[in-house]
Amino acid sequence: MKTLAAKPLTADAFRAYGCVFEAPQEFKRTYFDDALASSRPAARPSLSIAHVAPLATPSLITSKMERHEFSSQSFIPIDAARYLVIVAPMSAADRPDEARLEAFIARGNQGVTYGQNVWHHPLTVLDRAASFAITMWLDGTRSDEQFVELEMPVTVTFSVQ
Repeated sequence: MKTLAAKPLTADAFRAYGCVFEAPQEFKRTYFDDALASSRPAARPSLSIAHVAPLATPSLITSKMERHEFSSQSFIPIDAARYLVIVAPMSAADRPDEARLEAFIARGNQGVTYGQNVWHHPLTVLDRAASFAITMWLDGTRSDEQFVELEMPVTVTFSVQ
């Protein structure tokens, strides 16, 4: 089983997968229009709210990844502490490249947008229950999302807060 240590989430480290956003420190508005992407003309924007229980163990063992081939997907913390962001580039077999998985720990004041067709792990929160607004594009077909099992489970470790 592969072990992966989660590192702090930064915009630079995450750039290949999408974008990281935070509220501005000054009194102003910052736009993230490039974070809202869809390549399907019939898709409609979707906004949902998720309330998620925290992970009950000091590490995560997983074998699941998902992607939204034609849509970006954003997670915007409403009331959150830390959460895991696990991503992988595309392999030649149109699956997650398991050798290049990366794990990040996002702070409760950081949101993420997974770009179109980016393999990522489902939302996993740490420390306490959390609420997120989630945006994406849906057309009601099976291509809205795809889930796959990894060839080998991965253990993701992170520091306890």
